[in-house]
Amino acid sequence: MIRLNKYISKAGVCSRREADRLVEAGRVEVDGRTAAVGMQIREDQHVTVDGRPVQRSEGDQRILLAVNKPRGIVCSEVSQGKDVNIIEFLNYPRRITYAGRLDKDSEGLLLMTNQGDLIDWIMRASHFHEKEYEVVTDRPFTDRFLKDMAAGVFLRELDVTTRPCRVERLGKRKFRIILTQGLNRQIRRMCRELGFHVQELKRVRIMNIRLNHLKTGAWRHVTEEEYAGLLHFLEREEQEVPGTVGKEDAGTWTGQNG
Repeated sequence: MIRLNKYISKAGVCSRREADRLVEAGRVEVDGRTAAVGMQIREDQHVTVDGRPVQRSEGDQRILLAVNKPRGIVCSEVSQGKDVNIIEFLNYPRRITYAGRLDKDSEGLLLMTNQGDLIDWIMRASHFHEKEYEVVTDRPFTDRFLKDMAAGVFLRELDVTTRPCRVERLGKRKFRIILTQGLNRQIRRMCRELGFHVQELKRVRIMNIRLNHLKTGAWRHVTEEEYAGLLHFLEREEQEVPGTVGKEDAGTWTGQNG
């Protein structure tokens, strides 16, 4: 027997937490019946999400892609009407999903994988994983603005103060920022609290994986070196975070250069 959320996660549909949300929303069925949160199932039972069968990955093959998401593409598993979601846009032949969102108006690095446990690990804010962005504002900013961003900004809409972060000027209206948390539309909210609006926002790095010269709309398999780097981050935290995916869970990897 296996917990339903773990079954869905290992199939690459989404993280375990998101799987529980899908179950709570009544979007998951097991053998034709609406599923319940926390239920245990057999490996041979028929599971669907929104009417689509959930199929476990072929063997232990694991997939991890680096994608340069264009502006206008939505990070979602379901149809967004006139908007194109990232699953439709990539049209990848295997079932994969995103490990951390980028909003519709943002672009840049997005990781796509069929490893539900890896998604959970990357998205867990307590791990303080670094994500690097390049941002263009609607008007020139001062050094005071950069210091305020770096020190942490109180977001009234969320009633939270952002973690201290690293910020560097790249131009009169452009800066680099490295975050270790992922609040909803965080950078846009931070800038707005300080009287600025974001015109362009691009994510260029997630931990050790960089966007580099990947063209907008293109994707590549992560390299062996990059994948090993992710596992290195993971191994440092295995003793601190119960349930973290370990090297023994890495499986057969499809990564390649380019």
